[in-house]
Amino acid sequence: MSLIIKPVISEKANYLTDLRGAYSFLVQPKANKIQIKNAIEQAYGVKVADVRTMIYAPKVSSKYTKKGLQVGKTNKLKKAIITLAEGEVIDIFAVN
Repeated sequence: MSLIIKPVISEKANYLTDLRGAYSFLVQPKANKIQIKNAIEQAYGVKVADVRTMIYAPKVSSKYTKKGLQVGKTNKLKKAIITLAEGEVIDIFAVN
């Protein structure tokens, strides 16, 4: 369960769930597709058919303050889109 950070809940993610039965999760950047598949199957008790991943590079931001220019950046993110086998469903909103 340490590979899975959290499920992505957005309009686009909900649309993919309704249309294709695909679920989005934020995962650890060093996790590969096989590890992600095994983690999802163990955590939710479902059969995973396909795993697609994408890496988001850190974004650099700068702003002027009273003390001068401050530069910062966001963390590197990896998102996995999981397609389940026919008839499988994950209830993301269920309280454990």
